[in-house]
Amino acid sequence: MSRIVILESLGIPPEELAACKRPFEEAGHTFAEYERTGQIPALIERACGADAVILANMPLPGRVIAACGRLRFIDVAFTGVDHVDLAAARAAGITVSNASGYSDQAVAELVLGMALSLARSLPAAEARCRAGGTRDGLTGWQLQGKTVGIVGLGRIGTRTAQLFRAFGCTVLAHSRTRHSGAPAGVEQVGLEELLRRADIVTLHCPLNDSTRGMIDAGRLALMKPTALLINAARGPVVVARDLADALERGVIAGAGVDVFDREPPLDGSEPLLRAKNCLVTPHVAFATREAMSLRAQIVFDNLRAWLEGRPQNLVC
Repeated sequence: MSRIVILESLGIPPEELAACKRPFEEAGHTFAEYERTGQIPALIERACGADAVILANMPLPGRVIAACGRLRFIDVAFTGVDHVDLAAARAAGITVSNASGYSDQAVAELVLGMALSLARSLPAAEARCRAGGTRDGLTGWQLQGKTVGIVGLGRIGTRTAQLFRAFGCTVLAHSRTRHSGAPAGVEQVGLEELLRRADIVTLHCPLNDSTRGMIDAGRLALMKPTALLINAARGPVVVARDLADALERGVIAGAGVDVFDREPPLDGSEPLLRAKNCLVTPHVAFATREAMSLRAQIVFDNLRAWLEGRPQNLVC
């Protein structure tokens, strides 16, 4: 029987987690659960006796993986896996699965919310109202008729495209490869063309060597001065200082940022916290009750499939 270690909270109520674990426990498998930690010695101590570990977006360094000689499965309760040392996992012959698909709707809805909030100046409007002011100078603009550029036409990007289309937007998309199953009405174009034409650019690409620093000063300069940039992908896809500078100088009109170079909490050194017309949220795009429940379902389905010798949602 297998020992499964849950290295951080899955964000679901205890009774829901208990229900997820019950069939495995009845089959003789055992679980240990811990709170999140960034301390490598503690991670090694917790994971070293595990056959499988479950984690969300907590970093899992190669030092930890290499120290866990019994480990055979890493079950990632997240879509992106750049926080897991995949090279170390491959070297040790460890299977890695992710929870792709759990947050498609949640992330797409937050992106829509950010676009609407920036277009209608909602933070400023609320502050004005609370201060006893009026709407003077707060005339916004509508999404209908605008052009939205989606960078990364995977599942989240596709769902985001569908929602913007429902608002009456023209949708452009760019991905590394051309998608034959793109939603109706989505025009696939090159990245630079997308940046030049879009009123709203929203990022949904993975973080890898080809996307790190992809949106820098040069590419921000291609965008319209009236355009918005929304990043709900990974922080390092955008050069944060370049974006902050572009906002201060009016190169673009505004930004919505849910992800940063490091996980919140952020300190005063984060340039986007001080940038003009920048709506910031602490990596909450995926965090809805519905998404957390779906994530747990996918994670335990992945665990079951691995135990049965038919791993699914494979990353490596």
